[in-house]
Amino acid sequence: MLKEKLLELREQAFEHISSADGLKALQEVHVRFLGKKGPITEVLKGMGKLSAEERPVIGQLANDVRKMIATKIEEKRTYLENKLLETKLESEKVDVTLPGRKSETGNHHLLGSIIREVEDLFIGLGFSIEEGPEVEQDYYNFEALNLPKDHPARDMQDSFYITDDLLMRTHTSPVQAHTLEKHKGVGPVKVICPGKVYRRDNDDATHSHQFMQIEGLYVDHNVRLSDLKGILTVFAKHMFGADREIRLRPSFFPFTEPSVEMDISCFRCGGHGCSVCKGTGWIEILGAGMVHPNVLRMSGFDPSEYTGFAFGMGPERIAMLKYGIEDIRNFYTDDIRFLKQFNRA
Repeated sequence: MLKEKLLELREQAFEHISSADGLKALQEVHVRFLGKKGPITEVLKGMGKLSAEERPVIGQLANDVRKMIATKIEEKRTYLENKLLETKLESEKVDVTLPGRKSETGNHHLLGSIIREVEDLFIGLGFSIEEGPEVEQDYYNFEALNLPKDHPARDMQDSFYITDDLLMRTHTSPVQAHTLEKHKGVGPVKVICPGKVYRRDNDDATHSHQFMQIEGLYVDHNVRLSDLKGILTVFAKHMFGADREIRLRPSFFPFTEPSVEMDISCFRCGGHGCSVCKGTGWIEILGAGMVHPNVLRMSGFDPSEYTGFAFGMGPERIAMLKYGIEDIRNFYTDDIRFLKQFNRA
């Protein structure tokens, strides 16, 4: 009777396997016939009533039935999985002959490109690059640069104060003061200082509460104003064209004496007058001057032995003039349409 029962279970299992239309149904067949509480296990529990000669025969048959059912289940599982894959491939068919989607590549920000171009130029002229903290002490931002407390020139550089003594730097000039201190009164010092600065300006087309700045400093024996003019002439011709001319106008900065504003001949009209230069033929580009003796003295340099010049420029202004950009806010709004125009800049 046990033999007939096992053969009957085999046929029942085959029928259920054949009718299973999915992997879930097939798993239920597996559990039903091969599980620990399945009918084959129940049959084996009755083997104790068999004679010693019958037990190995029925035991072998039970194992064979179990293996046959397991083999059939695996065959059906393979069939169902392949069928499922074929259906999925058919529904998600991809035409491999279609052109691929172009991968968008990133590019340098226009301001970063301008800064790197200026850095490369001045490195070629023997300058090194120095950087410093954006959160600066009042002393290095003002006092070490000949701007004592209550000096009226501080009003033009109203900034964001963190404490009475800490503020967001208003220019990169503090980096120059730190650099001079590190040299302990021994020249030469020849650096440019790029970085972000902050002022409490109302944002509009030409003003921003944050912007980039590049300042330069050269201190050594017998540095003259003519050296400054020569360096700035090289800069102007490199950035705006070999036929550019420069002129220096008297100005005032607390940290330089004498101080000058540098203009370049208009690169649009060649100096004849247009909307870019407002009819003057000249465009203001940066401020500069000879380092004030007080600044040298406070940084540990003897002004009777050392002289130097300093200059400061805005990468935004250079970019706006060079590429005809009318609103400084475009540099900081991350508008891809704007930035894509300068992929080759």
